[in-house]
Amino acid sequence: VQLQASGGGLVQSGGSLRLSCAASGRTFSTYIMGWFRQAPGKEREFVGAISGSGDSTYYGDSVKGRFTISRDNAKNTVNLQMNILEPEDTAVYYCAAGRFTPFQSVSARIQSFYNPWGQGTQVTVSS
Repeated sequence: VQLQASGGGLVQSGGSLRLSCAASGRTFSTYIMGWFRQAPGKEREFVGAISGSGDSTYYGDSVKGRFTISRDNAKNTVNLQMNILEPEDTAVYYCAAGRFTPFQSVSARIQSFYNPWGQGTQVTVSS
């Protein structure tokens, strides 16, 4: 599977943005999809992940309650709806695909479980 993230841009604090990740291939529904982000000078961090069927999601503590992940397996896409954005959300956002079990809060955060990764899309939140 190959991944292409899009939807990044510049938004004011308190605003919203929706990222999308399009995947190629016929096996998209068998992949757990994750979103990660990396701010300048910081390590890449877990944003959230969704199971292959879409019935289970996990989120990083810093985005819980503000961000929502969804997927459309018929369209091979996964989305990240970001609301109430803060300047601290400024980062390059990456989508990634993984096949691992079990899909749990702890395992969803492990970056080495995901391969491949998309190219990243820049999100900038101005104050």
